[in-house]
Amino acid sequence: MAKLTKNKKAALSKLDRQKEYSLEEAAQLVKDITFTKFDASVDIDVRLGVDPRKADQMVRGVVSLPHGTGKEVRVLALVTPDKEAEAREAGADFVGLDEFISKIEGGWTDVDVIITMPTVMAKVGKLGRVLGPRGLMPNPKSGTVTMDVAKAVKEVKQGKIDFKVDKTGIIHASIGKVSFTPDKLVDNVREMLNTIARLKPSSAKGTYFRSIHISSTMSPGITLDKTSVAGL
Repeated sequence: MAKLTKNKKAALSKLDRQKEYSLEEAAQLVKDITFTKFDASVDIDVRLGVDPRKADQMVRGVVSLPHGTGKEVRVLALVTPDKEAEAREAGADFVGLDEFISKIEGGWTDVDVIITMPTVMAKVGKLGRVLGPRGLMPNPKSGTVTMDVAKAVKEVKQGKIDFKVDKTGIIHASIGKVSFTPDKLVDNVREMLNTIARLKPSSAKGTYFRSIHISSTMSPGITLDKTSVAGL
């Protein structure tokens, strides 16, 4: 285990593991206890009172974070030739169809999001074994299978993310960078949590939001006081 420096010890001393912090306090604290030399990501972990094994309790959705994630998102647009110019103008990093399908079949997955059209899903669907385990398979529910390719590309580039509850009932997502101001982190967290709240399954009983934590890369988790976020 790496030895803690005086600065790291001082930073960690600011965190009370037993305390629940308001969203505003947590947004500042996550910056104070981060000591990576790079611009660390800030992540949120939301434990829900749902049973993901039941189809009617699978929580999945998309959210457009007001200030984006701070990450450079690499977008591949698998489209027909008549849509290529539109995709490029919207900011797609890679544009094409058959040549990229061949590359993916060969193991290439050096992208973050793939956007395609309903008319070519028959071709794209064959890539499920490669794309599925990596969370890259386009899906109409997440807006990545659409005829409005330009709009989809722009939204992803501006901070639209896809999320879903895992098999343990937790949603993990990146909601910014440590370089963000606390206000920007607060805005992104509120939008994320309000979106999850709207997706509450009618069949879910008891407490919906069990626990909420935010953390940065390699920092301890900070427990949020759920009452500090209106509507939860």
